[in-house]
Amino acid sequence: MNGLRLTACIRSGTSMLALLSAGVATTATAQQASPPTTTTAETPPEPATPADAIQTDDIIVTGFRASLTTAINQKRNETAAIDSIVAEDIGKFPDSNLAESMQRIPGVALARGDGGEGRNISVRGLGAAFTRVRINGMEGTSQTGSSDIYGGGNNGRSFDFNVFPTEIFSSLAVRKTPSADVEEGSLGATVDLSAPKPLAGKQDFTLSATVRGVYSELAKKVNPRASLLVAKKFDDGRFGVLGSVAYQERDIREVGYSAVDILSANTNGLFCSPVGFAPATPAIGSKGADAANCYPGTPRTSTTAAFNTVLAARRPDLPNTAGSGAFFPRIPRYLNSEQKQKRLGGTLSLQFQPDAATDISLDLLYSRFHVVRRDNYIEAISFARSAANNGQPVMSIKDVQLTPQGGLIYGLFDGVDVRSEGLVDDFTSTFKQANLNIKHDFTDSFGITALFGLNQAKAFGKRRFQYFMDAIDTPNFSINYRDGKDTPKLGFGFDVSDPTRFNYGPALADGTVRGGYSFQARPSTNTNNGLTAETNLHWKVADVLTLKAGGQYRRSDFTLRNVIPYTADTLTRALPAGTTLADITHQISGVGNLWGNGAPSSWASLDPDKLISTFNLDAVRYCGTECGAQSSRVLEEVSSAYAMAAFDLGDRLGGIGVRGDAGVRFVHTDQLSSGFISVALAGSPTGVTGRFATANKRYSDWLPSGNLVIEPIEDLLFRFSGAKVLARPELGVLTPTSGVNAITRNGSVQNPQLDPIRANTFDAAIEWYFRPGALLSAAFFYKDLKSYVQSVNTLIPFSDLGLPNELLAGSNTLPSEQFTIAQPLNTPGGPLKGVEVNAQVPFTFLPGFLRNFGALANYTHVTSRIDYILASVNGVPTVTTTANLIGLSKNTASGTLYYEDSKFSIRGTANYRDGFIRGIPASPGSDLQGNDSTLFVDASASFAVTDNVKLIVEGTNLTDEQNRLYTDSVRQDTLFQTRIGRTVTFGVNFKL
Repeated sequence: MNGLRLTACIRSGTSMLALLSAGVATTATAQQASPPTTTTAETPPEPATPADAIQTDDIIVTGFRASLTTAINQKRNETAAIDSIVAEDIGKFPDSNLAESMQRIPGVALARGDGGEGRNISVRGLGAAFTRVRINGMEGTSQTGSSDIYGGGNNGRSFDFNVFPTEIFSSLAVRKTPSADVEEGSLGATVDLSAPKPLAGKQDFTLSATVRGVYSELAKKVNPRASLLVAKKFDDGRFGVLGSVAYQERDIREVGYSAVDILSANTNGLFCSPVGFAPATPAIGSKGADAANCYPGTPRTSTTAAFNTVLAARRPDLPNTAGSGAFFPRIPRYLNSEQKQKRLGGTLSLQFQPDAATDISLDLLYSRFHVVRRDNYIEAISFARSAANNGQPVMSIKDVQLTPQGGLIYGLFDGVDVRSEGLVDDFTSTFKQANLNIKHDFTDSFGITALFGLNQAKAFGKRRFQYFMDAIDTPNFSINYRDGKDTPKLGFGFDVSDPTRFNYGPALADGTVRGGYSFQARPSTNTNNGLTAETNLHWKVADVLTLKAGGQYRRSDFTLRNVIPYTADTLTRALPAGTTLADITHQISGVGNLWGNGAPSSWASLDPDKLISTFNLDAVRYCGTECGAQSSRVLEEVSSAYAMAAFDLGDRLGGIGVRGDAGVRFVHTDQLSSGFISVALAGSPTGVTGRFATANKRYSDWLPSGNLVIEPIEDLLFRFSGAKVLARPELGVLTPTSGVNAITRNGSVQNPQLDPIRANTFDAAIEWYFRPGALLSAAFFYKDLKSYVQSVNTLIPFSDLGLPNELLAGSNTLPSEQFTIAQPLNTPGGPLKGVEVNAQVPFTFLPGFLRNFGALANYTHVTSRIDYILASVNGVPTVTTTANLIGLSKNTASGTLYYEDSKFSIRGTANYRDGFIRGIPASPGSDLQGNDSTLFVDASASFAVTDNVKLIVEGTNLTDEQNRLYTDSVRQDTLFQTRIGRTVTFGVNFKL
């Protein structure tokens, strides 16, 4: 975008400050209409002056302030509710990452993932699944991987913003209210990301290059980040070429605590009872247990007081179940996560404007995001083990202290299996897009636009390799919350840095696991191929009325493929003769200093590269659907057409400005789903194979919408909007795939017959543009969700699942027996409503250097009431609860204070997000999984050394904020909390 031009008519003896105080208005670029010029009552206009006595100066307002003013002008002139962030000039997006940008927009809350990076967003309380993203006008998806605690990879529609470098975009817009000419699919917002166009620049030739060094406080490394943009106009500005490229490397380290889950004491069979306690656990005679020992060589050291404390803890809904109300972390552990990221992006745009009526452009975009994540844990694994492999029932509990709600304050245990675990996850996300845009006006009143585009989003998991070694039946393991912190101090009772204290080898005959490895369904590929073709007509039938009509065809082809290793190749083998654990291990160090809270200064871990080499694991064989690997596809075709009228009555109604639009969109969806259902098969390399299944679904919708803007007095706007909208379920849950366990009679079934989530929406807003570049606004929004999609546990006869009876072969389970099945279902929705307030104020009314300051602030409050089905029988709910929508933060806020003059610019931003629900239900005994509130503070500064050279300094997470996940709304037991540290960036920008 061009810089903003402030044109002032200055007469001799009149200062610029006086003119600014008089309220002389800024004007936007040629692409934007100007807000009316106003004169304040305090400073009356001066008498006219002869033309030859007037001196006109052009003052260029650039930088962050220019970007803000352009965005305000765009918001003001739109009929729908749209907030945007734009570049001050071609190749000069105001932020170094999309996450920072998105958080400044009212109603937008950022969801962070591994390393604290912004991954996806929620808008007005509606999460990533309800938000559509268009890139250069074409709907796109973007998938990447993550640690399991953050949900792993997404399911097809949600958009992961961390795939893209910011430098390849020139604007970002969030459309919060719909109109008939914008395709459906969003309940929250439609986000438009736009790459720069070659003919948008002011100069015939533009070159912009930026080089940065990025320093991470925890990784203690400086990584490179660079971008280059070159644009050239030809043929007197009728043809242009623009190319951009951006590259970044980043080392991220994250340290902290994880519990994986919180389970009641009786989930895995209570603890080992004290000597003389009756009835004894484990039962005397089972697996070598006797009156004095929990297991041969593992004495009963539980105290009667501690054991009775656990037995006495009972849930109100299970009053006769001992230990059901005492909750312990499933795998209490310290963690160290290190990531190596490489992010590459580029654009190429060819634009041709042979005359004022025609614009043709071809836009190409590419992005590649490669991550190798190495996670290491030192943990107590026995809490997650049952009697089958000598887990929790073999542990003695010597001391315990619980909260009144059953949460753990302190525990001391013997007979604990301690594990050193590691994980290597290597994945790549790529995005490619090509789209052709044509615009032509046949007459002054009639024109056409057309778009044709192809894109592909692919997430490729090269390898996910897990490895571990165990120390068996160790004494004096402790979990200590007594200092009142959210995370405990763990005491392991022995030197965890000594590899000789651990075991590695095949499991013992009694079920004791001593170490091993696994390849987790990799390589795997998620691919979404998209196609969009659309045509739009507009006809200005009168000065006040324009008719619009058009049609669109979209196709999304989502496939998921993986392979799994042969069972024989995954069996743990003993170390070769002459090889010890000391030969194939290394030390994980530094966590004690970076995290504290009792973390060891170092611990021994298997070295994955040495382990792979020792057992030649690169030679592991893989197989596909014939072994039960996943292969599924969802082909979705959407055909739509719309008609609408846009009107602008000006001030014809008694001086009141009125404009708006009204229309309807018809949408028809064809959906074909296919996939493989796992079936037990003797003789298969993995014991299972696949059976192919398909499903079809069709549905149509009429979606009316309308927007109205009323300007009763100059600079004061009232907005109203109403519409019917829909959002389709995630692609991954629409496959006809399933997995059941015939022995335990449980499983999961996906649902290709899900209906979209439909809603009626209403918005009302007031906006006051009280000064040039300034805005105060408030908005109310209401969404009546007619349905919702939940994963529901239901008891249902196997024969009603539509699955082949071969799945029950050899299990002695009959098709008439009840199974507990988790399946996504359409359930009743509920209302969502909220308010949003926003302020943008440049302090140009202040004297001297103070006029260079400015501030932005916004606050959003959202509430919702959704009835969640926790359990059902034959589709009839038996257990329900009412809570907020998953992913909804009741309160979000953002504030930015900035200073900017012709040379120097600095700004700081604070972003607050209230706690929110991550999942309902959680594990038994816990009603939900939640995320604590967060407050992140970032800052950036730049100094223009010359007109062509600028120095840049940026800092993120300056307050060293941490993210915490918890389970249960009452106990709020910590599931996961990590430290990501601060990041400092320094660089230089050069521009011609």
